[in-house]
Amino acid sequence: MAEGATTGRRADRRFPQRVYGTGEEPDPRFSLANERTFLAWMRTSLALLAAGVALEALDLPIAEGVRLASALVFIVLGLLAPVQAWAGWVATERAMRQSRPLPSPRLGLLTAVGVTAAGLLVLIGLLLR
Repeated sequence: MAEGATTGRRADRRFPQRVYGTGEEPDPRFSLANERTFLAWMRTSLALLAAGVALEALDLPIAEGVRLASALVFIVLGLLAPVQAWAGWVATERAMRQSRPLPSPRLGLLTAVGVTAAGLLVLIGLLLR
């Protein structure tokens, strides 16, 4: 469907219009897979936030300054993951609707590096205790 397209007799009112108001309707299986990826990023966000909170809430045998630093890294990553979820869903849905190649995750590398750094901080904290 073209810009401002209609489905049947009425205009498409799905949100966000910048996604649904352009291109052709993709195979529903692909849209549902894109939604599952969105939800996976949301689960990742919850896990990262839980890891950061757990590091500070539980009395773990980790050097205090290093524990706080790793907790903050996990929490920041947990706050960025929903940004990736939304931006990735929008970019992928638009690409499918416009028959373009699918984009790569924008924050995938940052997430991988951040989790690695936080894990190394936890390891160092355990060794210093």
